[in-house]
Amino acid sequence: MDKTKLRFSGVVAIAAAILLLSACSVNVRKDQNGQDKQVDIRSPLGGIHVSKGVNPDDVGIAVYPGATLKEKGNGENKSANVNLSGFGYRLKVVALEYESQDSPDKLVAFYKDQLKKYGSVLVCHTASMNVNAGMRKHDDSKELTCESDGGQNVELKVGTRDDQHIVAIESSGSGSNFSLVYVRTHGKDAEI
Repeated sequence: MDKTKLRFSGVVAIAAAILLLSACSVNVRKDQNGQDKQVDIRSPLGGIHVSKGVNPDDVGIAVYPGATLKEKGNGENKSANVNLSGFGYRLKVVALEYESQDSPDKLVAFYKDQLKKYGSVLVCHTASMNVNAGMRKHDDSKELTCESDGGQNVELKVGTRDDQHIVAIESSGSGSNFSLVYVRTHGKDAEI
């Protein structure tokens, strides 16, 4: 390719990028302390919505009695509501992290009962409390699986890979830390 064609291709690429960026809108809402509370980004290719203000009802799982939202350390709680969309695909993840004075065994018993309303509960044992949505399985099955099966922490999962509720529980001193997570995908084989 000669230099003229290469230069022309570069100009076209830059012009396309400018057009896409100019069609992109970014809206940031702040809370009373000036912290980002909600971010919305829209473009012709899709959109992203991130909100820190999560309603526990959005997860669809009851909060364990007496549990409190876990804080990051700067006074903010550990919660998020994330929606991604584009090219016929949508991903929604709603997550809240709590702490309780009760033992992991009590939480596991409570949440096994709570999750039954969504179907058969899968119990996984993990080494860390990184919630694993089990969505990278390379077959046509929508069945949830345990990504690893060894460790002290417990993940309770119910639903399908496209629509699932997860509770991840770990021991913390004499009590527990736990996460409530809802994951929903739509479109284009619903694979991440």
